[in-house]
Formats: sequence, C-alpha cells, structure tokens
Amino acid sequence: MPGILYLIPVPLGPVAPETCLPPDTLAVAHRLDHFVVERAKTARAHLKAMGHPLPMQSLVMQELNEHTPAAAVADLLAPLLAGHDLGLLSEAGCPAVADPGANLVRAAHAAGIALVPLVGPSSILLALMASGLGGQRFSFHGYLPAKEPERSRSLQALEKAARRDHATQLFIETPYRAAALLDALAATLSPAVLVSVGADLGLPGQFIRTQRASDWRGQGNLVKDRLVVFGIGV
Repeated sequence: MPGILYLIPVPLGPVAPETCLPPDTLAVAHRLDHFVVERAKTARAHLKAMGHPLPMQSLVMQELNEHTPAAAVADLLAPLLAGHDLGLLSEAGCPAVADPGANLVRAAHAAGIALVPLVGPSSILLALMASGLGGQRFSFHGYLPAKEPERSRSLQALEKAARRDHATQLFIETPYRAAALLDALAATLSPAVLVSVGADLGLPGQFIRTQRASDWRGQGNLVKDRLVVFGIGV
C-alpha cells in the first residue's frame, strides 16, 4: 500500500512551534522520517525546533522549489509508492499555498495517493481575519509585478475587481519590496479604497492596520524589511 502524504504547516517565523501548532500536527511530524521540503536547511531547523526525536542527518529529505523541473516532481513520490508516509513542508506557514509544494500535491492526486492536510498558521488567512474587509468573497493573487507601469496597472485592476465582485483582493510582497509597494498603493488607488496591511503576522512584532489608501501616504517605513500581506476592499 502507498504511504500517506501529510501537509505539515510550520511557524511563520522564529517562535516556539507549540505556540502555533497543535499537538496532533507536532505528533505527525515527530513520527515521519521522509520529507519533501522547499529548502533542507530551513526544514531541519523547523523539525529540530518541533522536537523531532531522530538525528536530523538521519532524515530523508528531498527539495522541491522554484528550480525543480516539472518532470522531476513525480520522482519525489517514490517514498510514498514504496509504502513510507511522507511530510511536505514549506519555508513558512502552510505548504502548497503560494508555495511550490502544490506541484507535489497535484502529482499525489494523479497517483491516487491519500493526503492529510494538518492544522497550522497561514499568513493569508490571518491577514484576512484581521483586516475587517469582506471574508465572504476574496481572491489571492500572490506577488504583483515589481516594476512600473505593470505594478500600477495590476493595482488598478485589483481595485476594479474589488468593486465589481464585492470581493477582497489579497496579495503578498517580499520584505525588500514591501515599502515600495505600499507607496504605490497610496499613489495609485482611489483615496477612499480600504487597504489592509498585515506584517510579520503570528510573530511578536506583528503589525495590522486597515485604513483608506490616502492615509498610507508616506507610511512605507512601517513595513520596510517585513513580510507583508496586503488587502484591498471597498
């Protein structure tokens, strides 16, 4: 019988795993010795912090990231097909959500392998929960274009979608571009559009605020060098 693919969330930053991962999630991680991870070094640090009972060098880890050829993904199922349970970990938060692990999940479905998603933190859902924007209908867009004029065009399209569909528009940005994106939001969107900013969510220094686009002018330093989830609503 094939093994089971467990989708194992990890903390969103340097916090004790037990503060954001339930005991059942930690128990599954503890008993596995085969993993597919985005980066082996980070995964070992997560598993060590989770209290994995085995030496880290004894764990079988294969990497799946943006550099993995599509043709190589199916080979990552080999432990499952040999009868081993397998854990999928991302760099932070939930695997397969804005994460290359989704390719492994798709391959597992195609191979008829059972999957079990486990409970843990998602920066996207934490941001939506705390935004005060509509949670009944929302869309997630990943990363927006980094350069102009494509970035401004994307923001204008998201504002249009928020008005047309009455749906919150969510997207993320890397720490080194977050301040520039916030400045672009303030300059591009209609002044009364609501913009929610959630930075370093789930960590001790988290920042969450929702206000009009015009009120974010000159506030880029609040999110400089922080991982941010943005939301747009009307």
